[in-house]
Amino acid sequence: MDTQATQAPASSTPRCCIAGGGPAGMVLGLLLARAGVPVVVLEKHLDFLRDFRGDTVHPSTLEVLHELGLLEAFLQRPHDRIDELRGTFEGRTVPVADFTHLPSHSKFLVLMPQWEFLDFMCDEARRYPCFELWTDAEAVGLLQDKGRVNGVKVRRGRRAGQPQEVELHASLVVAADGRHSTLRDAAALPHISYGAPIDVLWMAVPRLASDPSSTGGHIAGGRILVTLNRGDYWQCAFVIPKGGHDALQARGITAFHEEIGRIAPFLADRLPSALPDWDSVKLLEVTVDRLESWSCRGLLCIGDAAHAMSPVGGVGINLAVQDAVAAANLLAAALAGDASEKEIDALLPQLQRRRELPVQVTQAVQRFIQDRVLMAVLDGRPAAGPRRLPLALRLLARWPLLRRLPARAVGLGLRPEHVTSPRSART
Repeated sequence: MDTQATQAPASSTPRCCIAGGGPAGMVLGLLLARAGVPVVVLEKHLDFLRDFRGDTVHPSTLEVLHELGLLEAFLQRPHDRIDELRGTFEGRTVPVADFTHLPSHSKFLVLMPQWEFLDFMCDEARRYPCFELWTDAEAVGLLQDKGRVNGVKVRRGRRAGQPQEVELHASLVVAADGRHSTLRDAAALPHISYGAPIDVLWMAVPRLASDPSSTGGHIAGGRILVTLNRGDYWQCAFVIPKGGHDALQARGITAFHEEIGRIAPFLADRLPSALPDWDSVKLLEVTVDRLESWSCRGLLCIGDAAHAMSPVGGVGINLAVQDAVAAANLLAAALAGDASEKEIDALLPQLQRRRELPVQVTQAVQRFIQDRVLMAVLDGRPAAGPRRLPLALRLLARWPLLRRLPARAVGLGLRPEHVTSPRSART
């Protein structure tokens, strides 16, 4: 259906428009609203309720919530607490990461459905009168004036069956619309693509009281399965070689059940009912890339829009939230004040200078693990005898002190950000 562009209502004209209601967009929206910045966040769906989005809330994000005075309220939401990550290699369970020694207030990971996290951030942001969330509102293009981005084209009401295109002007547009960002493509920002040798299949399997309780990874018979304890079900990630989805489907869903059952035998009896067909298995095509420049005049990219991360380590949300905190620290005072567009533009490259090193290091580690560890498991070569624990797992099993290193890398990452953005007296 054709739509006609109209001007957004004057009452909705923000100082900042954030495209994308994911973790990066919602955290930045809250922090800017807290500083007194009129901000609109665009969420293309009607709500946040979607399966198989990243559900890990890292200690670094919990530390941000602590600094905002929101941690206690946040932990009232349904969640699972993880003090230690464990892995199972050919039937042997090995502790991998111990979070209990982290230099942070929350010495644990939290597994929480992402919609709960986003609902919480939205509820807190709505306490501030300058915050606005538009749902069923998709950023489909950029507005420009004299070569500078000054707003977005927004398609509203498509899912409600009443599409209308409006123009929303703002002093700054932030693209937080994910790895397939419409806005970064519209700005023609060049990026470096590293590819990825793996894809991931996501699925949900009911959990029984007799099941193991711990979240972790399972490696057996040249296959990799990650099981996340979601209370009454397991959120499972099955790692496959890049492009291997069609061949897996060709072997049939029953053969797939058998593969999962060999890796995690406690799940075998319920797989036919939990996964009756391929519609219950969702494919995540893994990409790893990074923009050469995260910004141009009037536009800033953060989170997956600036740097798509591998699911290795589950740190994508962590990096996105850290970007949002750093962006608020950098921009909130200028946006809340009377900074000119030229002054705002001059600040934007500073975010990339602040955040690019953590992203580069994390992506390098992820690519190493994908290429040298995961693909070594998935290469299909049969073992001559019982497989021996890899050296890294043997060291982690023997020396508990070493488990603090992966906990630090996953839980806090390189250069964790702290909230220094102001809180407006008016709010």
